[in-house]
Amino acid sequence: MTAPHTGGCRCGAVRFEASAEPHHVSYCHCGDCRRASGAPVSAFVGFLTDQVAFTGKALKMYENGPVTRSFCGICGSPIAYVDERLEDHIYFTLGAMDMPAYFKPTHHAHVREQLPFLHMPDDLPRHLKTSAPRPSSSNPDGTQS
Repeated sequence: MTAPHTGGCRCGAVRFEASAEPHHVSYCHCGDCRRASGAPVSAFVGFLTDQVAFTGKALKMYENGPVTRSFCGICGSPIAYVDERLEDHIYFTLGAMDMPAYFKPTHHAHVREQLPFLHMPDDLPRHLKTSAPRPSSSNPDGTQS
């Protein structure tokens, strides 16, 4: 399969299309993604934001620190997230993609937060923290955190 890649919410009020191949497909085991999705693990498909177009008028946003998650304001389906530390990137939930089977995750992120009863017996690389490195921020005194 080649681009464009499409997806949307359950009710169809939010649709999106990516005009290129993804740069990132991964599982995330962090608690924030668990709470946002309601699932024990999430999977995301990452694109550059200038490769994505949205249609519909129901897209809503929720900001939590540097992360903004989007969802459908009608049916509540989670759609994507952006992280201000990852400029020009957007990560769609795998479940929002029209052809989710096409996007096979290539690694696991935040495995130190993986639920102990969740067993995923694959040979994919596992990262204790993020799989998409974020630049560290400067403290007021100019040091890096």
